[in-house]
Amino acid sequence: MQFDFNSFSISSIYLPSGSSGAPDQEKKFKFLDHYYPILIDQLYSNKNIIICGDLNIANQNIDLKNWKANLNNSGFLLEERKWIGNIFSSGYIDVWRKLYHDDPGYTWWSNRGKAYIKNVGWRIDYQITTPNISLNLKKIQIYKELKFSDHAPLIAEYRLQF
Repeated sequence: MQFDFNSFSISSIYLPSGSSGAPDQEKKFKFLDHYYPILIDQLYSNKNIIICGDLNIANQNIDLKNWKANLNNSGFLLEERKWIGNIFSSGYIDVWRKLYHDDPGYTWWSNRGKAYIKNVGWRIDYQITTPNISLNLKKIQIYKELKFSDHAPLIAEYRLQF
C-alpha cells in the first residue's frame, strides 16, 4: 500500500516469510521480481519515498544472530539477499544501517527457545528511503519497552522540509 502526498510517498509492505514451504517461497520470489522494477522506476523519478515494513529478509550477516545456520532458510537465502542488496546498491538507503553500522538492530525473535530474552533475533523490518529523505532522518529506534508480538516496532523520525 502506498500513500502519495505533495512532497513524498510512503509505502507499507509485508512480504511472507516463505518458511512454510516451496509454494510460499515461490510467491515471495514472484513478488520480488514484480516489485523491483517499480522501486527502480520510483527511485529514478526523483520522488521522495519512504518504504516501511516487514520484508522478511535479513540483508547481511550482522542482521541475524545465527547467520551461518540460516544460509538455506527463507529470509536469508542468497537470492533474497541479492534482491535487497540490489535495492540498496541502486540508491535506496537502509536508514537503520545508515546510523548504526555495527548494531544488529534485531526486530524479530522466534517464540521458541527464549529467543527474545537471549536477543537471538533477525533484522527483517525496515525503513528504506530515497537519498533525499535519508538526509532528513532525525532518529530511528527499535521500540522494546513493551512486547507487542514477535516483532518490535521500528520507529523513525524525519524532518520533512520539501
